[in-house]
Amino acid sequence: MGYVPYLNVSMTQTIVITGASSGIGRSLALRYAAKGFRLGLLARDVERLNAVADQCRGQGADVRVASIEVTARAEMAAWLQDFDRDRPIDILIAGAGVSAGLEPDQSLEDGETSYRLMETNLLGVLNTVHPLLPAMLERRSGHIVIVSSVAGFLPLPPMPSYSASKSAVLSYGLALRTGLRQQGVRVSVVCPGYVEGPMTDQIRGATPFLISATDAAKKIERGISRNQAIIAFPWFFALFLRVLGSLPDILRSRLLSVNSFRVSRRV
Repeated sequence: MGYVPYLNVSMTQTIVITGASSGIGRSLALRYAAKGFRLGLLARDVERLNAVADQCRGQGADVRVASIEVTARAEMAAWLQDFDRDRPIDILIAGAGVSAGLEPDQSLEDGETSYRLMETNLLGVLNTVHPLLPAMLERRSGHIVIVSSVAGFLPLPPMPSYSASKSAVLSYGLALRTGLRQQGVRVSVVCPGYVEGPMTDQIRGATPFLISATDAAKKIERGISRNQAIIAFPWFFALFLRVLGSLPDILRSRLLSVNSFRVSRRV
């Protein structure tokens, strides 16, 4: 049987987005609100989250919000499962994430920073996905979307923990996609390059091929509708990093040493 696109059925669909208060998450919320989706929005910053929710409601969307840390496993499970019982989730976007990198003196990030980053970027994804898997499997429907990064294709020396976390969720998502293929649940992994927003604002240095969060949301929505395994953009930047990652270590290390940037704020 050939490819069947993600259907826009007549009944209202429901989407849940973590990291919805800014950047890609905010733009996705506004985009799906305009399409008539019911929204469940989660983020740490309650003021910005409520502002996004108000904008979505201004477009006629039915919105519920929760200010929960994705690292709070029990709270995440309780809220997501309660929401899903009331409004079965069609699309789940695990988009919450943080960044960190070398200190200003070029020393490695400290252990506490690395632990906090991994808790958010890796365990936060697990805390978002796992509470809803049983219900999705029972319904044999749903689309899980995990936000990784082009850094998942290639370890970036200035951002070791960030690169590791994004590589981990990329592998997790692709393995999950294969494992759930015959059970009706779809999985896509998003690997964006540099996107305008708070996370990119922390970078001091080059941000090649920077795009707006609005453009990123368009690409992600299109990729979800096509059930793409990996939604990577800009495609030429993602391809370049994948090729670079396949080079011998000595050559790859020399090329990467030219890349000089740092992250100005911590997790």
